[in-house]
Amino acid sequence: MDKESTEYTLNDLEVGQKSSFSLKIAESMVSDFANLSGDNNPLHMNEEYAKTTKFGKRVCHGMLLASFFSKLVGMYLPGKNSLYFSQTLNFTLPCFVGDQITIEGQILDKSMASRIVTLKTTIHNQNGQCLVDGTAKVMVLK
Repeated sequence: MDKESTEYTLNDLEVGQKSSFSLKIAESMVSDFANLSGDNNPLHMNEEYAKTTKFGKRVCHGMLLASFFSKLVGMYLPGKNSLYFSQTLNFTLPCFVGDQITIEGQILDKSMASRIVTLKTTIHNQNGQCLVDGTAKVMVLK
């Protein structure tokens, strides 16, 4: 069972505060994401085709990885009291089925007036390589 959502208030949050979680990319995640999104590009779904590319094997959907930022914001930092406003994304390296990834957020800025926190968001693989990075803006409702 997944952890329960944190319940940080705006006053609880500090610049520099971090939170993270890790998971292994499973074949079922890629298949489920392809079914949900309709993105059945052979780079993601066809091993024979993917072998002919520079990657040599199937690549996980970048947006599947980015979707884990939703879990980061909604469950960890800030958690229950959050409302996602925006997210920038930079896809820097490919991710493959079987990779162990770590999703992390760190508070860069906090505005008491707008109730918005700005997070640096990153995803690294088991080798410490950055796969995705970006910036999230999240309103804290309480």
